[in-house]
Amino acid sequence: MSIRKYIPDFITSLNLLCGALGIVCAMDGRVDLAFFLMLAAAVFDFLDGLAARLLGAYSELGKELDSLSDVVSFGVLPSLMLVQMMRACSFSNSLVCLVPLLLAVFSGLRLAKFNVDERQHDSFLGLPTPLCAIMAGSMAYFVAVHPSTFLSTWASGPVFVPVLVLVLCALLVSEIPMFSFKFGGGKASDSKMKTKRIAMLIASALVIATVAVLKLNWSLAVLLICTVYIIKNCIYAVFKV
Repeated sequence: MSIRKYIPDFITSLNLLCGALGIVCAMDGRVDLAFFLMLAAAVFDFLDGLAARLLGAYSELGKELDSLSDVVSFGVLPSLMLVQMMRACSFSNSLVCLVPLLLAVFSGLRLAKFNVDERQHDSFLGLPTPLCAIMAGSMAYFVAVHPSTFLSTWASGPVFVPVLVLVLCALLVSEIPMFSFKFGGGKASDSKMKTKRIAMLIASALVIATVAVLKLNWSLAVLLICTVYIIKNCIYAVFKV
């Protein structure tokens, strides 16, 4: 019996393990460690798909396991990180601090929608769950390591984080086209897609350079890159670019 077909599922399981460990860290107040585990989960999420393509080891089990793992690593984990961030910043256990849990619900809806939507092979409709999670996680990490910044002040209030969460939830289940970095098979739109990817890479390089020059924390670059990605795609959708 060849073990080759089980390799992608094993990698997916590592994604799930990282998500579960991240939840433990978040509940213990170690949002910084939780974010590193989320990033590790994202790496495994990329590698399982790559391994499946290279080995030709696709399976329905792998598809379902991938979605379940993503719900944990990119749905529940970032939600709890934001909950802990709000509680730490506001010194409160108010019900408002539980609003970020909506992100877990809508991430689950997003993943279920993606599984049954045949239109999302080379691009996305709605905000990809991992990117949403990394955006939320990078903000929580930045606040955790720099508790005296403007983001900490915003997070301590009852408005900023809940509004941000509601916007992200809407984007997750929206029909807004969002480009991916998956390379398709020579479609007519490939040239336009390539231009968008190059523009995004240039914007990301500028953000990284600016953060480095200003000697700011690297997580702020991650947060800004995710923000730029969302804004660019919304602009493309409005002007039908």
